[in-house]
Amino acid sequence: MPARAAPAQPLELVTLQYPPYQYQDNATVKGFVVEIVQEVFRRLKLRVNISVYPWGRSIAMVVEGHADAIFTLYRTPEREALLDYSHEVLAQQAVSLFVRKDSPIRFSGRLQELAAYRFGVVRTVSYGAVFDNAVKNGQIAIAEVAASGEQNVDKLLAHRFDILVSNQMGARDILKRHHVESQVRELLPALEQIPSYIAFSRKRNLGDLRARFDAELAAMKKDGSYQRILNGAHP
Repeated sequence: MPARAAPAQPLELVTLQYPPYQYQDNATVKGFVVEIVQEVFRRLKLRVNISVYPWGRSIAMVVEGHADAIFTLYRTPEREALLDYSHEVLAQQAVSLFVRKDSPIRFSGRLQELAAYRFGVVRTVSYGAVFDNAVKNGQIAIAEVAASGEQNVDKLLAHRFDILVSNQMGARDILKRHHVESQVRELLPALEQIPSYIAFSRKRNLGDLRARFDAELAAMKKDGSYQRILNGAHP
């Protein structure tokens, strides 16, 4: 009887602690984007391991070829030169600004109006073209750089800076879990609506896999399964 071929090794995917999109809960990685990614690969009949690391480490692992793909990330020219982005949007995200409840700061939608205030960010995180370019051009001053969104919220409440910039759903989730919703106010409108993606390692030459992922994700959007997962995240 011929020997059976050994099963292919699972793909190694990396991400960051970013609830409710993706997050580590004991030994399990959860979140609605995790569900989408897992369903795509299930349809492709491919096994995956998903690991949560600090964001900078996750990006480096894929760039250097130590992991196959990373999610959920924005497009930037610097990243596109190093990573093979999906064409299909994995999840739409809104970037918002948050202040302490008693703050007098108001926002009309023009970031330049807030140039006099101190901002807090998370290390190596992109906040979209509007905010990133304002920082690059010296229009916005970064006062504090945190290791996580949770740490950034703590610094805002400790008066270390004036305005927290964050993914909208991510910040709302942190505020709710830490029971400090009543101490923080979101400035409206949202700063920017930004698509986010999965991106594959160029060093591992996964262009064919990226194309198959795109096709299956598009099929999920067409058959309604993608929206059903989103509806579960937004009851």
